[in-house]
Amino acid sequence: MSELRPNPVRAKLMAGEAVFGFMAFEFFTPGLFSIAGQVRADFIVLDTEHSGVGSDTMKEQFAFARGTGVAPFVRVPGLAHHLIAPMLDAGAMGIMVPLVENAEQARAIVDACRYRPQGKRGLGFSMAHDDYAAGDVGAKIDAANRRTLVIALIESAKGIANADAIMAVSGIDVGWLGHYDLTDSMGFAGDFSKPEFHSAVDALVAACNRHGKAAGFLAGDVATAIAWRAKGFRCLAYGTDVTLFRDALAHGISALRANEKESRKTR
Repeated sequence: MSELRPNPVRAKLMAGEAVFGFMAFEFFTPGLFSIAGQVRADFIVLDTEHSGVGSDTMKEQFAFARGTGVAPFVRVPGLAHHLIAPMLDAGAMGIMVPLVENAEQARAIVDACRYRPQGKRGLGFSMAHDDYAAGDVGAKIDAANRRTLVIALIESAKGIANADAIMAVSGIDVGWLGHYDLTDSMGFAGDFSKPEFHSAVDALVAACNRHGKAAGFLAGDVATAIAWRAKGFRCLAYGTDVTLFRDALAHGISALRANEKESRKTR
């Protein structure tokens, strides 16, 4: 009988290592995970909070991820069992829940993501998440609990104030900083120069470190990713599918237009 496919990202994070991937909002194509695998990305966070896509699209992506070595995670739209459990049963190896502000919410996330005794996830096997295989239920429960990465997205002043309590919850693996929404909640949307913002970042990293959890962040460019790695963030997304495509295309088109302009001068 086959075992559940492992999630190397969670294993690396629990060992104190860093992992790198990106977020996808738009290009949910059959080749997305294969392309990511070619460049040795560790994971893709597939967004369902802002993208407008649903479970059918996600289930296809989980299937396309098989054999690529890239772990599929999902950002769900909110904290609700019916938003989380179907994604896990469809094959997600990790769940990101937005706007986590207290320990009670963190425990509810763990309950939805992990089987007993760690949580209260409902049992359903010989389905997509276990590759439709037969096998011992107890062994599958243990393997799934080891595999599932649980990410609490902390993106408000209240969440930062309660970061230590959130990260203390057993079963939460990553405290991910939602930097734009955090600054919005603090009254200075998109201004990352404020000392209050830097204090909030330090508070989250310290809470993660105290409880042996990883801090996560979405960086828009390599320099930013490197800088935030130095701050102690170990789960780093390098851009989104939209920004990576748009910015690379903008660079190339601008260079071609500039070359065309220079060429006209010499004709």
